[in-house]
Amino acid sequence: MTDRLLMGPGPSNPYPDAVAAFGRPMLGHMDPEFIGIMDETMDRLRQVFRTTNPLTLPVSGTGSAGMEACFVNLVECGDTVIVGANGVFGDRMCEVARRCGAEVVRIEEEWGRALDPQRLLDAQAQHPHARLVAVVHAETSTGVRNEVAPLRALQDTDTLFVLDTVTSLAGIPLEVDGWGVDAVYSGTQKCLSVAPGLSPVSFSPRAVERITSRTVPVQSWYLDLGLIANYVAGASRVYHHTAPVSMVYSLHAALGVVLEEGLENVWARHQRVGDLLQSQLPELGFTLLAEEGHRLPDLTTAWIPEGLDDAGVRRTLLTEYGIEVAGGLGAFAGKAWRIGCMGHTARERSVVALMGALREILGA
Repeated sequence: MTDRLLMGPGPSNPYPDAVAAFGRPMLGHMDPEFIGIMDETMDRLRQVFRTTNPLTLPVSGTGSAGMEACFVNLVECGDTVIVGANGVFGDRMCEVARRCGAEVVRIEEEWGRALDPQRLLDAQAQHPHARLVAVVHAETSTGVRNEVAPLRALQDTDTLFVLDTVTSLAGIPLEVDGWGVDAVYSGTQKCLSVAPGLSPVSFSPRAVERITSRTVPVQSWYLDLGLIANYVAGASRVYHHTAPVSMVYSLHAALGVVLEEGLENVWARHQRVGDLLQSQLPELGFTLLAEEGHRLPDLTTAWIPEGLDDAGVRRTLLTEYGIEVAGGLGAFAGKAWRIGCMGHTARERSVVALMGALREILGA
């Protein structure tokens, strides 16, 4: 099998150090040496999340497991949950909250446009007893970056602030403590450039207090952070489940790559490469979809040129050039592409390869 240039919405091409880490000798998940690696991984996650939260860890599972971990631990049946919904993953949070038994207040925006954070704050003012406000920072289905820093004002209320950073962590500026985020989750397969399989999460002391003061047990035993915390951070390291040892090795290595490059430099690289792609796509008839001023550099959505064979061109890109891009979701299916420049893939050479291939295909 030939190597692919992964320019879809994830996974991205992994950092070489993250691949090499899978070759490390296996250790038991209770081995003191592995516990030390886990501790270093959690410390590195704090640096990348820009937080000092003690409860910061990689959940065993993909980003969706991190999302469920946030909701099942913080929400009880009958709670009110306010969710910003301007894409697939905002809708997914609504569904997870509903399954937790919450009364969901949806604050909707047209796909391709950013949420107005004031509308979320106004909704909280109308529902002052809401358990949490949840929003997606970087909406993978549309390429929109939502402005979330103003939601820090929720710190002056009893409502928690939950943030999806699956496509933003290590890709665009993120300040968990600076923005007053109470619970945050991400995934390893995007801008962290690790294989899918872990979901970094972090919980503020305010969120931890909410977990410890629950009146009923968390509905998921596997994702019960009260139990998981005793394993990853407890003084006695009480067994909970078998951690995916090699995945933790790989995440540890990738975080080291990011921190060695410098987080601000990584953000700048993603912006530079995203700007390059977005400046060249219109030359081939593509039209940028996301609202100007709120476009993600690491995940670009674009309307395809009229008459272009969506599936056919993407198939040629994959089979003849080894380049993967993704089609649109929902109403955008067959009409738009999603092109990722994330993590190790966020290099100028990736854009050069894609644009060269497209010019050959469209020219032919």
